[in-house]
Amino acid sequence: MDGNAVANSAKQYIILKFDNEQYGIDITYIDNIVRLQKITRVPHAQPYFLGIINLRGEVVPVMSLRRKFELPDKENTNASRILILKVEGNAKIGILVDEVREVVTLTDDDIEQIATESGDTRTYLTGVGKYNESLISLLNIGALIADIDNE
Repeated sequence: MDGNAVANSAKQYIILKFDNEQYGIDITYIDNIVRLQKITRVPHAQPYFLGIINLRGEVVPVMSLRRKFELPDKENTNASRILILKVEGNAKIGILVDEVREVVTLTDDDIEQIATESGDTRTYLTGVGKYNESLISLLNIGALIADIDNE
């Protein structure tokens, strides 16, 4: 195998933390990471949608991954961030996370694929990454966004 094939099998993930759980998002989806700011509520939105923010003149919807994953709400801290994700076209969506930890590189050998069943919350995961003796649940952003669009 040549060096290019090895390099192509590695991906970078940004690591987020909720309580004691770590989640990873493929860094190619990340447009920006912003500090917590005022979120304007939108009436009659799904419970996991917190509202919208004004990001340099652009209105961006913000959702809570905690609520989407049916985790209890938690007080925001100085470590709380809004990740701005690039989705299809030029659309953007923000997700509120407890903490952004670091960027890690995982190869295919570092990732265990998981079996999924339709309607199972694990469809939001592409696999589980192993990094420095810890496990990282890798989020399937495409499935998460598609699920939001279908509601």
